[in-house]
Amino acid sequence: MDRWHGLRWKCETPSASVNFMDLTITIVNGKLETTLYEKAMNLYLYLPPHSSHPRGVFTGLIFGQVLRIRRLCSHKQDADGKILEFFHRLLARGHTQEALGPIFDKAEENAEAYLQLSPEEREALKLQKSRDAHNQVFLHLQYHPYDPQSREIQHIWREEILHQQTENSTLWGPSHYLYSHFRYSRNCDVGPEFSDHIFFL
Repeated sequence: MDRWHGLRWKCETPSASVNFMDLTITIVNGKLETTLYEKAMNLYLYLPPHSSHPRGVFTGLIFGQVLRIRRLCSHKQDADGKILEFFHRLLARGHTQEALGPIFDKAEENAEAYLQLSPEEREALKLQKSRDAHNQVFLHLQYHPYDPQSREIQHIWREEILHQQTENSTLWGPSHYLYSHFRYSRNCDVGPEFSDHIFFL
């Protein structure tokens, strides 16, 4: 088999546990149990607190990771340990407990609320988000760390523009169905200058 298109196959002794993608899957008493699998070489280089990213990016990282761990780990105690490890890795990147604590609390509430939904409710939520996508206005800005937060701009949008369209909705459509979203482009860096070049040493 090693002659087929240069692929090399590695055969292992059959066992009750296997790593697949980001999971470790184990057969325990005839049932499958899962936990999070992370490569030994993972450096966990999460965004540091001084990174020039919108605040929502870091919040989304924590929300997504907490929900991911809660969904992938079969046992609550195991998930608790993985989330605590994630918390300490963020501390190692320079974040503080005071800043992380409230975000983790909200992330846990979000994960708990989502996991309590039935498959039908989750599908309905997914469809609702898809419908909402047809009633969105996207404002594309270049991000700057000293700009107002996106929620402040959204508040101004709702107060100064949408509320003015109540009587005449020919331009924007029904105001109570319209949502504004902001997309940021990153600041210039040296990456694009080198990514298209090949260096020979």
